[in-house]
Amino acid sequence: MPLQNLGKLHLTAAQQTTIDTAVTAILGVIQTVAPNFDENDRLKYGSINELNKLLVNKAKDYHNTQPALQSPDVDWAEFDADYGDRSYIDKTLNSLGSIVRMATDYKIAHDYDNYQDALTDYQFAQYKLGTNTPGFNEKVGEMKQFFPRTASAEKSKDAKPE
Repeated sequence: MPLQNLGKLHLTAAQQTTIDTAVTAILGVIQTVAPNFDENDRLKYGSINELNKLLVNKAKDYHNTQPALQSPDVDWAEFDADYGDRSYIDKTLNSLGSIVRMATDYKIAHDYDNYQDALTDYQFAQYKLGTNTPGFNEKVGEMKQFFPRTASAEKSKDAKPE
């Protein structure tokens, strides 16, 4: 027997409002500072790989510990601001990734429950089909389309040999 009610906990309307408000607030803030890259821009600017992150970290380390060795051609105030934003958003992305994972798990639990209940309902409709109760013939006919292997097996079973 399948596990029933995997998603027993439900969001209240107040909790949904809190989430919606928080997401709207985050979007409102990030839209004011984030560039709107198209696919070509994403390919052009990309993301620095781990080795290049080490290079950036080493430049930052020299900048902090031995400023006499830093290039005068770099705007170090801008470098520090970029580094701080990058570090902050990296931490934020990790947190948002955790939120996305938890929200996905939450959705999976409720999808599973809905699917199991729909199967139970279909089995009930098939049972009632044998009782000639009005409406169940149409219901089973409509729901049968979601079981293509069963429908094709029944068609081949009903087919007369030639």
